[in-house]
Amino acid sequence: MSEARGFVAFPAQRRSTRGRSWWAQAWVQALEDTSLDAGQLRRGRMYANSGQVGAITISAGRIAAMVYSPDDTYEAVVQVDELTEDAWSRFLDQVAARAGHIAALLDGEMPHDLVEAAADAGVPLLPGIGDLDPSCTCDGWELPCQHAAALCYQVAWLLDDDPFILLLLRGRSRDDLLDQLHARSQSATSAETADAPDVPGVSLGDVLEAPVRALPAVPDLPAKVTVDDLAVSGIEPPHGFTPATLPLLVLDASRRARAVLNALLHGTPEPQPLDEWADSVRLAADFPELITQLATGRPEELALGIQAWRYGGAPGLDVLEHSWTPDPADLARARTELLAADDDVTISTAGNQLTLGDDLQLRLDRRGGWHPYRLVDGTWTPTAPATTDPLTALATDW
Repeated sequence: MSEARGFVAFPAQRRSTRGRSWWAQAWVQALEDTSLDAGQLRRGRMYANSGQVGAITISAGRIAAMVYSPDDTYEAVVQVDELTEDAWSRFLDQVAARAGHIAALLDGEMPHDLVEAAADAGVPLLPGIGDLDPSCTCDGWELPCQHAAALCYQVAWLLDDDPFILLLLRGRSRDDLLDQLHARSQSATSAETADAPDVPGVSLGDVLEAPVRALPAVPDLPAKVTVDDLAVSGIEPPHGFTPATLPLLVLDASRRARAVLNALLHGTPEPQPLDEWADSVRLAADFPELITQLATGRPEELALGIQAWRYGGAPGLDVLEHSWTPDPADLARARTELLAADDDVTISTAGNQLTLGDDLQLRLDRRGGWHPYRLVDGTWTPTAPATTDPLTALATDW
């Protein structure tokens, strides 16, 4: 029997229905790209914030909750296709080949570049346009209606706290995923040991006069902390910041330190070093409460940078602000795929940028991700998360 998880109802509150995490925002993007009625989405946001959505139940392929309105009570359900056994196997093979992903998952983290690993395996981890199938017992004909939209917006809040919910929707719990990854790792280790040739030689114990001391065990990673766990006192905030925002800066510093320690313990790459501006964008994206202090002198640039960061992290911010010269073969392959999809489109190339017509653009980052852009009021603006497939990157705008 597949796992089902229940979540208590959210109280009435004023909170962004787009969520704060990368996973939540990608989920909301899929919802809003599917909808044909902005009015239903607007009312759905009001329902989500007014505490009218009951307890949420999430199981493989299904989200459900009762939604209370002044005149009646409705059951809203959203269906999401489960991944097939073959798709899960291909996805797990990709993840198992990347030690950094395994270490992060074992630590309870779900890095958003798992989407790239899934894409490399031909697996749609995130729902795309039309992948969310909402229904409701109300008599509304819109998809989604305001009640199903409210449910989806609150799921974004759940993803802020636990992005593994998305894997449960696709058919695997976190424990199932880790068990299967562990089994793959064990099988690979056994195969390597069995295939290793017998090499004649002298053991290390015979060479050394003194016995070799065992290395100390790798220490456990400290537990995560929240703002409520911090006791910040006797510290002056940086210039331009208020005392109320100081705990957020301390929390961010602890997260960064923990990420560096995790990389050192598990031999994975450390977080990418950032200059002052890029770090300001990262902080503003992670903590909207700091935007006012960080936006001094560059509010429009900061808003655009936040959008680029939320869609693509540091690589997304890099392609927003810098151009570079990639391998011409990569650009040629992308042009060929785009022209095969629409041979009437006009494509021009400049550095790492492919411009389609007058107002669409793809930008290739240094890791192979394509970032979709649209010209909005004279400014090239990122519009969706990056993907390794140029056609998928343009799917929301083309």
